[in-house]
Amino acid sequence: MAAKTLPAQPRTEFGKGAARRIRANNQIPAVIYSNGTEPLHVTLPGHQTMLVVRTVNALLEIDVQGENHLTLVKDVQRNPVTQLIEHVDLQGVRRGEKVTVDVLVHVVGEQSDPNAYVNLDQNSISVEADATAIPESFEADITGREIGDHLYVSDLALPAGVTLVTDPETLLVNIAEPAVQDLGEEPEAEEAAEGEAADGESAEAEATEDESAE
Repeated sequence: MAAKTLPAQPRTEFGKGAARRIRANNQIPAVIYSNGTEPLHVTLPGHQTMLVVRTVNALLEIDVQGENHLTLVKDVQRNPVTQLIEHVDLQGVRRGEKVTVDVLVHVVGEQSDPNAYVNLDQNSISVEADATAIPESFEADITGREIGDHLYVSDLALPAGVTLVTDPETLLVNIAEPAVQDLGEEPEAEEAAEGEAADGESAEAEATEDESAE
């Protein structure tokens, strides 16, 4: 995937108060972690950052006063109530470097029985890939699959240069029989309810007759 470029400014103020002031100015505090160097604290533009981090494993080119840092989004911290971004962790990478990441899996195609239940056991798998060529997602194709069929991680088609980290024998998709609702007790329940209603009506009628007789 192509890297998105974001401008950034060095950050020298820390703490909750400083973070609130940064966010009030429509910016987001962030940290760039790189192997062998001290973490770099920066502020990112709020709206642009919100858009780019929607992509899982987003590759970002962070421009800090003319110095470029190639990074991957590792963690996005959000307010649990408002869901607004409060902080972003970035991992510095190099072009050609191999990284281990989790990639989403999507089910595509139609099984042979449209009523069969399709259970996705794993919604993501771990792979090793070039930092600049991380797949956005993988497709688990169930076209023509029948009840009782299973797809495993090894059944996925991986691009060249991408290798599995997740165990290839891990169950990915299970095609199961459609759920059957047990309706056997419902008629009995309805009959019991009707019987209770009838008994109540009979008792009420008898009480009325007794009052009339008096």
